[in-house]
Amino acid sequence: MLRLTKIGLVFAVAIFYSLVVFNNLTDYDSNYQFVRHVLMMDTTIPGNRGMWRAVDSPAVHTAFYFGIILWEGVTMLLCWWGGVRLAGALRRPALEFHQAKRVAIAGLAVGLLLWFFAFLTIGGEWFLMWQSMVWNGQQAAARMFMAVGIALLVVMQPDSDPQP
Repeated sequence: MLRLTKIGLVFAVAIFYSLVVFNNLTDYDSNYQFVRHVLMMDTTIPGNRGMWRAVDSPAVHTAFYFGIILWEGVTMLLCWWGGVRLAGALRRPALEFHQAKRVAIAGLAVGLLLWFFAFLTIGGEWFLMWQSMVWNGQQAAARMFMAVGIALLVVMQPDSDPQP
């Protein structure tokens, strides 16, 4: 049952990121506006002393957004690949199942880094997203960091050989 849980969690994260990439590509402007406003810091507390960090360049906004979509896409692909590898090793000995986890662990780790580094650290602290009442994605980022982190912790649990 633990192996099935691990596989299910990895596929759930893969599906989540597939929808995120799909939404970012099919509703490009809505999500681009989020990135743009965070980088411009135009809804932070007026007069804050961090405004020198604001970026007004549409080219930089596009590059940031493209980088986020690319990062999400890599996470998505690694999680799909990792889930397939885990499913293929479901009834294999513990050592083989453990070795099959590598790609899934990489995908989950890359996803964790996205939420922690790009959203909570860069967006939240460098661009002071926490000050915005309109363009603040910190709660969503924290929620996703926790969800993906829990999946990673479950996947990393030791395995035993399947019982006949």
